[in-house]
Amino acid sequence: MSAWLDEVRWNEDGLIPAIAQEAATGQILMVAWMNREALALTAQEGHAVYWSRSRKKLWRKGEESGHRQKVLEIRLDCDEDVILLKVEQIGGIACHTGRHHCFFRVLRGGRWETVEPVLKSPESIYTA
Repeated sequence: MSAWLDEVRWNEDGLIPAIAQEAATGQILMVAWMNREALALTAQEGHAVYWSRSRKKLWRKGEESGHRQKVLEIRLDCDEDVILLKVEQIGGIACHTGRHHCFFRVLRGGRWETVEPVLKSPESIYTA
């Protein structure tokens, strides 16, 4: 049943990068990491589960913010070392900064320029 997980080329830390792409628009929302358990749970539950390298634990996207990712499709690239999740982003915010996606800066004239607005302040998303 889990033979498909054996086809994934995990890195030396047992992880694989995962790209979350909004299915409806094609917008790349974010990049995170998955371990074997996170990928298996994502396939089983139908919502994105990642591995938090900083917290060293499983992280169900939206567990604190409510901004979950409903997974519509899981793809493996040709080298078997990158996962692509086609998702429906619940609440329209994928980034912890309160933006729609994490790629909100553009290199212009040798400087990073912020080009995407904050939709909701992180303080109001992550209340204690």
